[in-house]
Amino acid sequence: MAKMKIENVVASSYLGQELDLNAIEAALEGAEYNPQQFPGLVYRLKDPKTATLLFRSGKVVCTGAKCYDDVVRAVTTVAKDLEKAGITITIVPKIEVQNIVASSDLEQEINLNTVAITLGLERVEYEPEQFPGLVYRLDDPKVVVLLFSSGKMVCTGAKVPPDVTRAVDKIAAELRSVGLMK
Repeated sequence: MAKMKIENVVASSYLGQELDLNAIEAALEGAEYNPQQFPGLVYRLKDPKTATLLFRSGKVVCTGAKCYDDVVRAVTTVAKDLEKAGITITIVPKIEVQNIVASSDLEQEINLNTVAITLGLERVEYEPEQFPGLVYRLDDPKVVVLLFSSGKMVCTGAKVPPDVTRAVDKIAAELRSVGLMK
């Protein structure tokens, strides 16, 4: 079983009401709102180290968390900070993970040309002139893995951490089965 490290958990939520982003920017220290550049307000927290995007519709997107618990802490902190700023949140925000980005390492070099030829082009894209990694699309779990010749990988699209582990283990097993990995 390969080691993996979660780099980013992106999750969304809804606060149940429209938000006055100008008022929030004025009330919350560290809040940034520039509607000419981006339609959402950016609110960064130091603990957990996250950036939360607040939209006028009441939609919230939290990014930068290293685990689901950090997302919950961040959204809860943002809701409490809004309450302190005089904005009553009438619902308990439901949090939904949109994407987990994780890294892993097969701990050996991989010949990507051979991988691309052996595994077939249905699920693999490899154009080294465009990008140095091989793009590997899995159906189960439904994730995309970037595989580099160093053996390092980036997995994106997972909704739960076990999907990352399954994807990495599946790729390693597939590479071993065709003799491309020890």
